[in-house]
Amino acid sequence: VCSSFATGPRQNDGMFYEFRTYSLKPSKMNEFLENFKKNVHLRTAHSELVGYWSVEFGGRINKVFHIWKYENFAHRTAVRKALAKDKEWQEQFLIPNLALIDKQESEITYLVPWCKLEKPPKEGVYELATFQMKPGGPALWGDAFKRAINAHVDRGYTRLVGVFHTEYGTLNSVHVLWWNESADSRAAGRHQSHEDPRVVAAVRESVNYLVSQQNMLLTPASFSPLK
Repeated sequence: VCSSFATGPRQNDGMFYEFRTYSLKPSKMNEFLENFKKNVHLRTAHSELVGYWSVEFGGRINKVFHIWKYENFAHRTAVRKALAKDKEWQEQFLIPNLALIDKQESEITYLVPWCKLEKPPKEGVYELATFQMKPGGPALWGDAFKRAINAHVDRGYTRLVGVFHTEYGTLNSVHVLWWNESADSRAAGRHQSHEDPRVVAAVRESVNYLVSQQNMLLTPASFSPLK
C-alpha cells in the first residue's frame, strides 16, 4: 500500500476530498438524515459522495460527517455553481432543511501519497482519528507517522480506509479513517496492540512530533457508499 512519503501533502494529481461536518438541532437529527436519504440522488448527480456518517462518540454529538471527492478546485467550483442553479435540489432539500442545521464546517484534504482510499469488506463502524502535528509537514514527521500507522495495520484488528492531510482548515492536521467490525472489536484490538512492542516503539517515535489528537466513532448512514 505504501511508498516513500513525499515532502508535501498532495498526491500527484489535483484530486482532493472535502470533509464536511454539520451540527444539527438535537430534535431534528433523524429528520435531517431521512430527508437527505430521500434526496441524496439529487446531490450525487453533481459529485461523488465517498461516505456519510453520524457521530456516535467523541466530541459534540448530533453531528453528521461526510466526505466528497473532487478532481480539482475548478471541478468543485463548477459543482457549487450547478447546485445553486439546481431548483430541484434547492427546493426539495436545501432550503427546507437549512433550519435544522446549527453549524457547518468544511476542510479540504489530500490523501497522503503513500496511501490510497480503500473500501472495507463489509458493514461496520468507523473511527476518524485526527492528529495535530508539529509544523514542518510530512518532511519532518512523515516517515515516523507512516511507521506508526503501518504498525497498527500489521496487527490485523482494523482496516485502514485512508490517511488525509489538511490543505484548508486546521493546518498540520492528519486525519486517519479506520474501519472496524464493531466498537467492541476495535476496543479488543487496541488493547492487544498496546502490548505489542513493535506498535509501542513506532507510536513512541511518532509522538515526538505530535501536538494533540482526538477521535470520533462514526456510524454509516444507510445511503453511505462506505458502509
